[in-house]
Amino acid sequence: MFLTISTRGTAATPATDLGYLLHKHPDNAQTFATSHGTAHVFYPQADAERCTAALLLEIDPVALVRRGKGKGRGGAPDTALAQYVNDRPYAASSLLAVALSSVFSSALHGVCKARPERASTPLPLRVEVPALPARGGPELVRRLFEPLGWTVSAEPVALDTRFPEWGDSRYVRLALESDTLTLAEALRHLYVLLPVMDDAKHYWASADEVDKLLRAGEGWLAGHPEQKLITSRYLSRRWSLTRQAMERLELARLAEADDSEVEDIDNAVAQEAPEAEEPGAVAEADGSTPAAVPAAEAAVPAAEAAGTPAEADGSTPVDAKPLPLAVHRREAILAALRESGAARVLDLGCGEGTLLRTLLQEPRFTEIVGMDVSARALAIAARRLKLDRMGERQSSRITLLQGSLAYTDKRLAGYDAAVLSEVIEHLDLPRLPALEYAVFGAAHPRTVVVTTPNVEYNVRWESLPAGHVRHGDHRFEWTRAEFRAWADEVAGRHGYTVEFRPVGPEDPEVGPPTQLAVFHQHTTPQEEKKEAKAA
Repeated sequence: MFLTISTRGTAATPATDLGYLLHKHPDNAQTFATSHGTAHVFYPQADAERCTAALLLEIDPVALVRRGKGKGRGGAPDTALAQYVNDRPYAASSLLAVALSSVFSSALHGVCKARPERASTPLPLRVEVPALPARGGPELVRRLFEPLGWTVSAEPVALDTRFPEWGDSRYVRLALESDTLTLAEALRHLYVLLPVMDDAKHYWASADEVDKLLRAGEGWLAGHPEQKLITSRYLSRRWSLTRQAMERLELARLAEADDSEVEDIDNAVAQEAPEAEEPGAVAEADGSTPAAVPAAEAAVPAAEAAGTPAEADGSTPVDAKPLPLAVHRREAILAALRESGAARVLDLGCGEGTLLRTLLQEPRFTEIVGMDVSARALAIAARRLKLDRMGERQSSRITLLQGSLAYTDKRLAGYDAAVLSEVIEHLDLPRLPALEYAVFGAAHPRTVVVTTPNVEYNVRWESLPAGHVRHGDHRFEWTRAEFRAWADEVAGRHGYTVEFRPVGPEDPEVGPPTQLAVFHQHTTPQEEKKEAKAA
């Protein structure tokens, strides 16, 4: 198989600088051993005006059979059907991509100590591949390369020129041209897209292939219109790897749009999250546990929660079991959802899935969607919910989505109710209008339940230093008046009414530890008639 890379130059910037960038001298023909044959690098033309580097890969058919996947699970179709006589020695495939990354490793990473300024400068490039298998035809080749800034020529290769009536083969003669890409970018495009167009690999796609894909796709794959197809084909259509890669790409896209680091976006839970909710832990909306939890919030005395009298000195009877505030919160949310009659529910900022697990226990909720920006949190939620072992009927009720509430998402439209449990305080105040529009304006569910800490209650916790918020990731915490003012404005702007409820024991001076608002859509007389008729 054969590939050439050409560039043009001037007296000031000679084309032979390509040799420095590739770390291969134009005057020498070099040979490199690969696991399936031998790679040769040479320069058919090398002068100041034009320079062409060629990579010729000679494949050993016997080595391919011995070291390849063979006929077993995941075997490439060509090597499985004809082990010794096939197109692998001639048609560009994953074999050429691996050789490209091995022989031109430094160039692929943009490293050039001799000409560092040239490595980061776009070049007039032309890439030619005379025999490229394209499962999807020339149109797919254009869909893959044109969004990346290439001018594409994909000429179909006839099955046999002596018999034109036989039509075209699945191979194309590819020529790519661009003046806007660096050499490293061009090599990374080829490394990923050669096996994608072939839709086969000569080796088993293991978990580390996700890291390889994301490294080579950095800067272009997250925004590519054919991202899903590229990811699926590159990972040999392994669903688990594809899902993992798509989640990480979505995080990268959100981080770029947010002008922040991926680590700052995917910070909802620690690397090693606790498997179960401890009685003394506060369940944040994102599922994390604060480093220092105020004891009063961690466990609300059961007698006080139930309205039964406490001891005269304020202590709790010895036999009373502590009831976490997180439990109070979930019960209040469930009560609001039951009253609304909702069947299709969104848990926005679902974290590790604590509320999702509770919703699944009630058959009245026929469709449940959990969404979170953190891929790590969603992975923990899937594990805790045992999605991989869940029965078909139960699993059809629940869906986990990755996404950010700072952006509108058409997947969230049309639901009966949405829950924002301990979510809004994790956003910077200037970003709240974006969340408001995404949930109340664009998604516009019939009912929205919002909970948030009551900052006035913080003074009741001796272990919480004055002026500190309850969780390190909280951007703010509101008083009851501030929360009511925000909720009233949101309701007025988007056609809702709102009612407020306490969560947890209500202190006569500072109120409850958590405040809850239930938003209900206004209904017109016409809508009321339609609902009555439907009922």
